[in-house]
Amino acid sequence: MLVDLVPILLPLAGLLAGTALGYVARRNFFCTLSALERYWYADDASGVRSWVLAAIVAAAGVWAFSALGWIRPSSSFYLMPQLFPVSAIAGGLAFGIGMALVGTCGFGALVRLGGGSLKSLMAILVLGITALSTMRGILGLGRERFFEQWVLDFSFAGSQSIPDIASALAGSAAGPLAAALAIGLPAAWVFSDVKFRTDRRAIATGIMVGLIILFGWLATTFLSARSFYPFQIETASFVAPVGDALLQMVTFTGAAPDYGVGMVFGVVLGAGIAARLGDDIRWEACDDARELKRHITGAALMGFGGVLAFGCTIGQGISAASVLAVSVPLTLGSIIIGARIGLAWLLEGSIASAFRR
Repeated sequence: MLVDLVPILLPLAGLLAGTALGYVARRNFFCTLSALERYWYADDASGVRSWVLAAIVAAAGVWAFSALGWIRPSSSFYLMPQLFPVSAIAGGLAFGIGMALVGTCGFGALVRLGGGSLKSLMAILVLGITALSTMRGILGLGRERFFEQWVLDFSFAGSQSIPDIASALAGSAAGPLAAALAIGLPAAWVFSDVKFRTDRRAIATGIMVGLIILFGWLATTFLSARSFYPFQIETASFVAPVGDALLQMVTFTGAAPDYGVGMVFGVVLGAGIAARLGDDIRWEACDDARELKRHITGAALMGFGGVLAFGCTIGQGISAASVLAVSVPLTLGSIIIGARIGLAWLLEGSIASAFRR
């Protein structure tokens, strides 16, 4: 029976989605930090537009399939009624700075690992351990004590979904309008650029990434409805699942790996396949102790910050955006500011230069 196979099918679905995502990212150079860097330093917004397009495609799919009852976005932890603004801002800033120090985010490190980057392996190990400590260990005490005391409660709306909040404040007709604006305005910006409209590769990349994120919502909702045991409705994120993957590798508690753990291994596998087919496997390590220190520091900041912010550039930037969570502008904006500060310090030698444009 399908019910008996759910513990196996859940991580396998994640493995399948992760393999596809890792392959697409490696072949088409889908990287959030690289996209931001090209936008700030080369006036090239194609990477950012492709990334925003992925969120748009995923969001349009989520709300279409929600209407059909195929997805239950309200079951996602991204839409819990409580928003922790201080945690989101502090975590986003820490994650963004860490991303700049490492040279990529957690997802990007997994993609690079698939191509033979041993320094990305170090970053992944540190990120995962720090994430575990922040979720369940000693750093978790500080998280609860200093960052989660301030709460914005959206219980009046039932969730922190932008359409739900709009419906609660302005009537039921406001919800669909808010959803249409939240999806339509970014879409208008994405395709406002003539150069991007003719860049088939960038458009295809954004669409494929968005569909992979959508697949996660569909797969976990479908399997959850056929399981005796409750589990999280989720899609791609690469902070907490990295920690869970490390925990699965070193301990056995009887709990099967979940969708997120499957995705972590899948991204490395997919990126490895793409690197092999493209003859692009290059074994590389840190050049010196200074670079190693930067990677360890950055990875620790990403692990800590990603847990505080409830996600990363993929988790908040695309997955949470696909359910139109109100946390996205706050958290993602903080991540972008943190990345700008980190890059300004590394490339220009001054944090102040981040605020001159």
